[in-house]
Amino acid sequence: MIQNPLSRRALLASPALATPALMATAWAQPRGVRVVVPFPPGGGIDIAGRIYSEALAPILGEPWLVENRSGANGAIGAAVVARAEADGRTLLCNSDSHLLARGVMRQVPYDPIGDFTPIARLALSPLVLVGAPGLAAADLRALLAEIRANPDRHAFANTSLGTSGHLATEMFRLEVGVPLLIVSYRGTGPALADVVGGQTSLMMAPLVSALPLIQAGRLRAYCVTGPGRASVAPEIPNAAEAGMPALAPIAPWFALWGPKGLGTAQVERIHAGVQQAAQATEVRRKLADLGGQAITDESPAAFATLIAEATARGLGILGRAGVQPE
Repeated sequence: MIQNPLSRRALLASPALATPALMATAWAQPRGVRVVVPFPPGGGIDIAGRIYSEALAPILGEPWLVENRSGANGAIGAAVVARAEADGRTLLCNSDSHLLARGVMRQVPYDPIGDFTPIARLALSPLVLVGAPGLAAADLRALLAEIRANPDRHAFANTSLGTSGHLATEMFRLEVGVPLLIVSYRGTGPALADVVGGQTSLMMAPLVSALPLIQAGRLRAYCVTGPGRASVAPEIPNAAEAGMPALAPIAPWFALWGPKGLGTAQVERIHAGVQQAAQATEVRRKLADLGGQAITDESPAAFATLIAEATARGLGILGRAGVQPE
């Protein structure tokens, strides 16, 4: 005879079977943390979120599950977290582009600053200025001279508005002092393909995406952004040493936010877990493979200060470039 198994809910509902020991065991089951990534799987934000979620689960003793809720340039997923209960069970993993949502989109159903609680930055990943393989300029200074002499021959490939890549592109245009066409693409892959093919000549690309093409000789690399040279490509000069220091601070980073009102104890608990995960050899290795580096020794208060500074800088660049919300 085949017997129907009783579910845990049925067991607990039965007065005879719902013993104190059984009920305590059920209540002790961790509820888990939902990490909302507001973009499709496979991108830098998603990968960073998964690397840390896998590391944080054993550290904090509860499941950490990534949920991709893409659409509207990241606004759909971010809105889910903004509306969530501030209990530490629903978090947002996003990049610095989250801060500039209202600078590039007209209808954003949340305040990117006021409706979220900053917890911790996870990783920093540089951009690289790449050019079509047929460009004659061998370094950034020669490239700038060529662009100023022949601006109509050059165009920048760009993907999402408000990202570090977009900000760096606009800053480059401001620094070079001549009008340069920006061509919009739906993704990094198609944009890089057109630079390789010479349909567009330049792009501020994620280093992790462009590096294989650079190493294969299919793209020219002129400089990387961030605080110094990238460990995975030390031969590429930093923007500051290459001759355009205004580009150096513009590098994508990934971070965790909670809903508005997330308690200090919860913030400190998750932040401590992130700091422990950032020291793990496996986490550092996985990030290094992506051209990134873990961020350590940054308190939630320091992160909040950085958010204010990054928002002001980003909105300032968009304003100088004449970018209007769409």
